[in-house]
Amino acid sequence: MENRIKQILDEIGDDSNREGLIDTPKRVVKMYKETFRGYDKEQKPNITLFNNGKDGVSYDQMIIDKGYFYSHCEHHMVPFFGEYYFAYIPGDKIIGLSKVARIVDYYASKLQIQERLGKEIVDALDEELKSNGIALVLKARHLCKEMRGVKKVGGEMVTSEMKGAFRYDKAARTEFLNLIKL
Repeated sequence: MENRIKQILDEIGDDSNREGLIDTPKRVVKMYKETFRGYDKEQKPNITLFNNGKDGVSYDQMIIDKGYFYSHCEHHMVPFFGEYYFAYIPGDKIIGLSKVARIVDYYASKLQIQERLGKEIVDALDEELKSNGIALVLKARHLCKEMRGVKKVGGEMVTSEMKGAFRYDKAARTEFLNLIKL
């Protein structure tokens, strides 16, 4: 792969042998292995679940987690990045919230489209949680739109993926969207 990166540098008109670029192919390969770790099933995070009510209190209200993600557009291999809002209504299990961030990062760490990214995250978490409802909203800036092509800076693409109560119960969906201010 290092040789291919060196060839790319030469093809775009730079000199892959100049001092500042000598180690660039090695650094790019290392970065790709980290950035695209979502292809390695061995790196998929384990999801820690806890029995709901184990501590004497059973929780049946909406739980929301907000975080940030970075991914790469599969069409141009440039980044898209933004915020996620994950929510669920617990059934018999609750999740350690750090696991939500780890699952988001894992699925974002491959070439993606935002629509598929949301579906993969929700499907993975729903399979484990078996909750009464699960929702994910992704708001992202796409550099393929900002730095090339149309070159429109600052816009966001918003997608949602909802199951259970969030999909079929208008009140639950409205509460979630109001809480995240969408």
